Amino acid sequence: MKITAAVARAADAAFSIEEIEIDEPRADEILVRVVGVGLCHTDLVFKAAGILALPVVLGHEGSGVVEKVGAKVSKVKAGDRVAITFRSCGTCDRCEKGQPAYCRTMPMLNYIGMRPDGTKALHAGGADISSNFFGQSSFANYCLTYERNVVKVPEGVPLELVGPLGCGVQTGAGGIIRSLACEKGSSVLILGGGAVGLSAVMGAVVQGCGTIIVLEPHEARRKLAMELGATHTIDPKASPDLAAAVKDILPLGVDYAFDTTGIPAVLQATMNCLGSHGVFGIVGVCPPGTPVPGDLSSVITYGHTIKGIIEGDSDPDVFIPEMIELYKKGRLPFDKLIRTYPLAEINQAIADQHHGDCVKVVLLTGA
Repeated sequence: MKITAAVARAADAAFSIEEIEIDEPRADEILVRVVGVGLCHTDLVFKAAGILALPVVLGHEGSGVVEKVGAKVSKVKAGDRVAITFRSCGTCDRCEKGQPAYCRTMPMLNYIGMRPDGTKALHAGGADISSNFFGQSSFANYCLTYERNVVKVPEGVPLELVGPLGCGVQTGAGGIIRSLACEKGSSVLILGGGAVGLSAVMGAVVQGCGTIIVLEPHEARRKLAMELGATHTIDPKASPDLAAAVKDILPLGVDYAFDTTGIPAVLQATMNCLGSHGVFGIVGVCPPGTPVPGDLSSVITYGHTIKGIIEGDSDPDVFIPEMIELYKKGRLPFDKLIRTYPLAEINQAIADQHHGDCVKVVLLTGA
């Protein structure tokens, strides 16, 4: 069938809105009519880095309505409302332990731009287009996905907005709630006030953290962080010495730090903000070759932990419903981060997000 998609045809060029073709769902596939899809920094990193063969349809925070299911699909049926997340195999040792973010086949299922058998699900003019990004490629009004990717969304929740629960929000909130498991009354330094960082703020409030500090250069995002429950914010332009600024607030340093920036200098400076036995969780995408932050002798002396985190250590079948319940109770107001744009305005949305005019973009397909 013919669909409308935002296609990346060159690493340094804008997305083009095109009519392309999508395969009928195979036995293990699900065709979803996408109503909204989050714009994530990871999409842009993959586009710019040329990791996937071009042209490609990206997008990995989709939400929509199931249109068709293959013969082997039993988890959902046509008409079900779903959020779409990353793909995992469900059978390896990590998946069986409830750690699908560390699935042994994660790269093959999410990052190669094709099905594991080498075929591509999208086509234009007789040529293949790279597909299956995070098992979905949802910068389109329809996408193909899989049972492990989808989580049902109850009525009464805005379907077009829930896609970011599948990646950005679960990475930030899950990083605090699940990965670091910050205790009630503990202190946390959150580096970056974008969608992931502000989701971490909400997660810290859920956990009952006593001190929540956010480092963020944009004034509007610092203000929003305070509205969401941060106790302090730091403007790096006004306070370039991060450790001094943090220790003005907590002289003994923080119990936890959570980086969303991937900036090497910020990562290194954060090690001096940790208190004794502090834990530093990192989700920010770093430049290739970035060294592990800190000095080993100091890490040993103070018992510091440096922890890499993928998708907030989340099991989406468990954590996405938990986040939806928190949202319904007013305890995870992730919709406050979102500004919507039509899919056709994806390039303007990228520019606005880059300039700090909005925190989290959700593209509406009009489907």
